[in-house]
Amino acid sequence: MKEYRLTDWLPTTKKEMELRGWDEVDVILFSGDAYVDHPSFGAAVIGRVLEAEGLRVAIVPQPNWRDDLRDFKKLGRPRLFFGITAGCMDSMVNKYTANKRLRGEDAYTPDGRVDMRPEYPTIVYSRTLRQLYADTPIVLGGIEASLRRLSHYDYWQDEVRRSVLCDSGADLLVYGMGEKPIVELARNMRQALPPDGGPFTTALLADVARRVPQVAYLSARAGWTPAEGDLALYAHEECLADKLKQSANFRHIEEESNRYEAARITQVVGDNVVVVNPPYPPMSEAELDHSFDLPYTRLPHPKYKGKRIPAYDMIKFSVNIHRGCFGGCAFCTISAHQGKFIVSRGKASILREVEAVSQLPDFKGYLTDLGGPSANMYRMGGKDQSLCRKCKRPSCVHPQVCPNLDTDHRPLLDIYRAVDALDAIKKSFIGSGIRYDLLLHRTKDPAIDRATEEYTRELITNHVSGRLKVAPEHTADRVLQVMRKPPFAQFEAFKRTFDRINREQNLRQQLIPYFISSHPGCSEEDMAELAVITKRLDFHLEQVQDFTPTPMTVATEAWYSGVHPYTLKPIFSARTPQEKLAQRQFFFWYKPEERKRVIGELRRIGRADLIEKLYGRGG
Repeated sequence: MKEYRLTDWLPTTKKEMELRGWDEVDVILFSGDAYVDHPSFGAAVIGRVLEAEGLRVAIVPQPNWRDDLRDFKKLGRPRLFFGITAGCMDSMVNKYTANKRLRGEDAYTPDGRVDMRPEYPTIVYSRTLRQLYADTPIVLGGIEASLRRLSHYDYWQDEVRRSVLCDSGADLLVYGMGEKPIVELARNMRQALPPDGGPFTTALLADVARRVPQVAYLSARAGWTPAEGDLALYAHEECLADKLKQSANFRHIEEESNRYEAARITQVVGDNVVVVNPPYPPMSEAELDHSFDLPYTRLPHPKYKGKRIPAYDMIKFSVNIHRGCFGGCAFCTISAHQGKFIVSRGKASILREVEAVSQLPDFKGYLTDLGGPSANMYRMGGKDQSLCRKCKRPSCVHPQVCPNLDTDHRPLLDIYRAVDALDAIKKSFIGSGIRYDLLLHRTKDPAIDRATEEYTRELITNHVSGRLKVAPEHTADRVLQVMRKPPFAQFEAFKRTFDRINREQNLRQQLIPYFISSHPGCSEEDMAELAVITKRLDFHLEQVQDFTPTPMTVATEAWYSGVHPYTLKPIFSARTPQEKLAQRQFFFWYKPEERKRVIGELRRIGRADLIEKLYGRGG
């Protein structure tokens, strides 16, 4: 095990700056999460990427916003900018359940404490810094800011809110995975830094903002001139007056998010225009490897010694092998933030990280995950990239697998076998969700189809830690169509394969399916039939959740507006707590305390025929 010094982490205090011989820094990052120096934690990644550019970077994790604001003052003013992230999750999803109840634990906080970050830290931290340092640029980033860069429905406030740039007082916003834009932004700002050390002028910042891809900013509406090719959305005020316009806006935003070469997006908000520059093209393998190969300690900052950080405990013995997801699920924000195009790490980079994990304290030879947003999309992409450059489909697998998609599992098999061949590794497990539709897909290439079957057997035989996660999400094909998920018959086919291989290998492993209730398009009757179908398959469901509307998803816009963004046709959603509870109870039909209520509800909705299927005669 490597011994680390305090200076191996980015400094978090004035004393730690002094240990490095620094009297000032170029960038100060404020984060709603605890500081874990690990490539799964966004603030650490951005800090290390900027450090690799030769910048002096400090980080203030979970500053106290309630007292005399000393945490916001302790490191002084940075030469370039303050960077702000709410953390690895949207703060409101992190804090509240789908029923708007406070969660009992914050996974990104020492000992799971729930009082260490405000609601909407992006706004609270930015306003505080603007009050203290009026002339210092503030740059927002992370998933909370990224998915709130334009008008968005906020479930917790039950209103359409304007861009977070308007409410925060920040100057710029980096959206998506931010390594490339933040580096380019820092380079431009360093070049534009006034020679006398004075503050950036509004004109200088505006010039920088215009030139950097994947950055959003505000421009005064008076005198604003759109450029050729700009995509102008309905104004925020129009969206407040007409839900259909908000829904129509979303379709444009999602389609541009899934393009190789997107348009610049603009939206009028009051006296300003929100300008969203097009994103960078997908990163190259070398660029992604660079991000993961930076000198992370892979450990929480020493200030947390003796304290448990639940999110870190989950991932400390795992390795992420790719970014992006082409599933396009209607309720998911992965592609909105990471993109639909898969960017995979090189084999050498992955093996280096596995070796680093093996040196961690308490490592016993077992990797808990060798995966990504979807575990088996490694190295997959378009066979003819020229077709991908023209495509704006949000999903490469729905409603059918794209004929241009290369679904070859051989590169992933090679990674598994290379990792398992290392002396330090006893077993590598796959903890990320598996796309079983890719495992069932058959092509016109017999070699690829053989590799898919080989991968399926290898996965089930050697890489399941007793329980394999899959996400059918529902049993009703009509609901699955809205979700952009494959028909339930595919899940049943995969279950038969899973059970057969377990029998052949004399294994006793479980398939753990994930399901969602109250998703747009789902009725009580759909949930009642889900109960009957999952009983037939001998599942007592554990991994279930109510649909939670989160910014920038198809499902959220449908839930809010009552119409599907792509068709503008009405769609039902369970909206009241009573409607949501009525759907959720069907997950737990097998619990004695739910039986009477479920039977009563089946009678009420006119499906008494399902009582016997659930509880037998006389049920």
